[in-house]
Amino acid sequence: MKGIWVINGQNWRAVTIIMIAAFFAAGWLYLERNSISVFTTDSGPQAFYRSETDEKKVALTFNVSWGEERLTPILDVLESEDVDEATFFLSASWAERYPELASSIHERGFTIGNHGYQYKSYDTWDQTKVSQDIQRGQQVLTELAETKPVLLRPPNGAFNQEVLGIAEKQGLSIIHWSVDSKDYQNPGTDQIIKNVLEQTTAGDVILFHASDTVKQTDKALPDIIKGLRDDGFTFSSIESLMTGAEPESSEVK
Repeated sequence: MKGIWVINGQNWRAVTIIMIAAFFAAGWLYLERNSISVFTTDSGPQAFYRSETDEKKVALTFNVSWGEERLTPILDVLESEDVDEATFFLSASWAERYPELASSIHERGFTIGNHGYQYKSYDTWDQTKVSQDIQRGQQVLTELAETKPVLLRPPNGAFNQEVLGIAEKQGLSIIHWSVDSKDYQNPGTDQIIKNVLEQTTAGDVILFHASDTVKQTDKALPDIIKGLRDDGFTFSSIESLMTGAEPESSEVK
């Protein structure tokens, strides 16, 4: 006589619950693989600026808001130096003006972050205007890159607690920086290299620019990349740094 599986009502309910839980777990894992959570703590959303880690990983980030001459040389340097991970925060009004350049960042495999639509400091605007500017930036950049940004760097790096809350509601993490190359000052290639190599430690987020006002970044990058690698650093995505981050916060007014 062949065995017959018999499941009573109680067991059937248990099996059903397990199957439903497995379904949602699988869905969560799929979404988790394709997105990251807003960087938040028990006291609310925080801006991410570095990871407290012993691993010698750093993230290269570039702000872009003006011009068409400097971006491609920087992309070429990253490619020639075999740097696979970097994040470009794009002003969406710039991306509308130069869609081919914006698309080339995505095509080369780098991450695109939202740098707002208008290049105006958010801490001087009311919440409605900030929310609308972020949303417009999201729409433009999603259409150009065919992927929705999950990282936001407010124009001029200016934000307050209200901006943090708006970003959280839109599913965005605000990304600041812990090392400033000061390349926007055009202080000379040697000084930019020094600014980065002397400050960088494990887990840092490094700020560069790729707008036309910044004329020396592409020349400084090869020595910066080599110097960091010689010191044992590897280049990581911001998402990877955030995954292992221990949240630290300071008061944002």
